[in-house]
Amino acid sequence: MTQAPPSASGVPARALAAARSPRVPRTVPYVPERAFPWGGPGLPLEGAGGAVDLDRALRLSLAAPRKAGDRLRPVPSAGALHPVRAHLLLGPGCPLPPGRYAYDPRAHRAHRRGPAPADAPPGAVAVLTVTATRTVAHYGHRAWPLLLLDAGHAAAALALAAAPGEVRVCLDADGAGLAAAAGLPRAAEWRDKWPGTEPELPLAAAWLVPEGTPVTPCRPLAAWAAQPPGAAPVPRPGAETAPPREPAPVRRLREPASVRNLRELASVRHLLDHLAAAPGRADGTWYPARRPVPLTDDDLRTRRSAPSSDLTHPPAPDLLARVLATAGEARPDGPAWAAAVGGDTPGLLTAAGTLASGDARPTLARWAAGQRWIATAGAVLVAHGCPADAPPAVIRGSHLAAGYAAGAAQAHATALGLRSRPIGSWQQADLGAALGETPGHDWIVHGLALAGPPTPTSNTTPAPIPSARPDHRQAPPAPPGKEERP
Repeated sequence: MTQAPPSASGVPARALAAARSPRVPRTVPYVPERAFPWGGPGLPLEGAGGAVDLDRALRLSLAAPRKAGDRLRPVPSAGALHPVRAHLLLGPGCPLPPGRYAYDPRAHRAHRRGPAPADAPPGAVAVLTVTATRTVAHYGHRAWPLLLLDAGHAAAALALAAAPGEVRVCLDADGAGLAAAAGLPRAAEWRDKWPGTEPELPLAAAWLVPEGTPVTPCRPLAAWAAQPPGAAPVPRPGAETAPPREPAPVRRLREPASVRNLRELASVRHLLDHLAAAPGRADGTWYPARRPVPLTDDDLRTRRSAPSSDLTHPPAPDLLARVLATAGEARPDGPAWAAAVGGDTPGLLTAAGTLASGDARPTLARWAAGQRWIATAGAVLVAHGCPADAPPAVIRGSHLAAGYAAGAAQAHATALGLRSRPIGSWQQADLGAALGETPGHDWIVHGLALAGPPTPTSNTTPAPIPSARPDHRQAPPAPPGKEERP
């Protein structure tokens, strides 16, 4: 008897449980980056002028190095795969004529895709999309949370680089509305409308407003969504993977790795499309972007994921407290943040006090795919929340906001002279249950390792953040596990 396909309401919970399970992904060989798919002449951004400095904003956030084969960019990404793309909706005050554009991060050029509406809002709206193929090939069933985290990091990078004008960021707009504004088909319609091209899934948006322009109540996506679809990408060999439109109801045994990967890719695309569906929030909620400290171009350009061997020196307590506050305040709709520290007074700390005593870092190392270096990191910030039975909007929002907050915290850490490394994949990381609370209600979503610079006179035993709410619970003991993935 054929098993009935899973209900839409159960798909997110099962996908969340699978991503958090100890099951190791079965992956396929590394998938190289594909050529930029959008045609037409690429318009340069350097020296173009305009009230919104798109050159600086994109060069210090999403742009790739000009050197062929170099994967390092100003914004971090799981596996350095960089699945995030940007579609620019330009109104008055921008360096290029109003219209829809696709941004090429390799060439640092904008490709025009269509005209702007007569009532386009001032400035630039960047709709951020993800392509899932490479991340799914590398991370399997753990890929979709990483795609959400990557989109959050990209939104933070763009917002922080878009000084000095007003910037607003939206992480909860309806996916169909985002796709319409960017002139893209929905994921389920992509193959029929644009065969031979790779689907892009819109997840977030940032609005760069010209300096001095009053930001009145506005729906910056609405005018663009009413426009006809923009130009299509150029079909390229190998871009169309042609997986099933929805997850297969029954796992087939002994299927080739390539076929299994296509099914996983179909599941991820279907899931992200489902998570982004918010029919009652066509234009979403736009929060002002916070800038924790003045950030120089060098701060934004040089933030990098430090090698794990460079992350053993504890950061100074005051600097740790400042970065932890930045993570906690970056998004009003995001998860809570805590910091695990060692030394003579180890504990799991929050901005308000001590969440638990004892060294939680060995447990965090087990939970983060067995990455043993985390057990000796100077400090580890963790975003936690997102219950096991969370609705789709909470799952999407928790991961996007966690990525956004970690991006802001990493930029702040760089400005303070600290080293850092995001930690994206977490398994069995039920923090609430480990601290004696109800299981399934408080899971780790994202992490950021921090370390101070190694100096002969540095204090290797940092004092804890001053506690306003003492709590003598013990940090969770390390669970058993063997896996270790980079």
